Amino acid sequence: MNDLRNQERTPTSPDNPQSSGGRYSDVALMPPVDVIEDASGIKLYADLPGVSRDKLNLQIEIGTLTIDAEIDLNLPEGLQSSHTEVGLGRFHRTFTLSSELDTEKVTAELADGVLTLRIPKAEHAKPRRIEVSTA
Repeated sequence: MNDLRNQERTPTSPDNPQSSGGRYSDVALMPPVDVIEDASGIKLYADLPGVSRDKLNLQIEIGTLTIDAEIDLNLPEGLQSSHTEVGLGRFHRTFTLSSELDTEKVTAELADGVLTLRIPKAEHAKPRRIEVSTA
């Protein structure tokens, strides 16, 4: 992977007429990610606690991988929070992918709050042995 990009967002507020909902509806947490590369491709591990599969959106478009996810931070019925430090219910992260990766063969798995993406190298980018003949 060649590049990591962070898209900055501006928090919305009741005073902001462009507000689309909650206090932080346009703000997202950047999930921590580990990327491991080997000869066959890359594995990307993203921590997405509290995210279910139906609230996870993965997209690859023109060499850019986008991870968008929503978490449910609702309190159980009858309880009210007296103090909240993490009020954001959204994760967002984008990556620019190398042309050496085969984005048609991506696989994804979400288990125990960890997203695992496997992106293989394209055939043209895989190492290969060249046979030498004698004259």
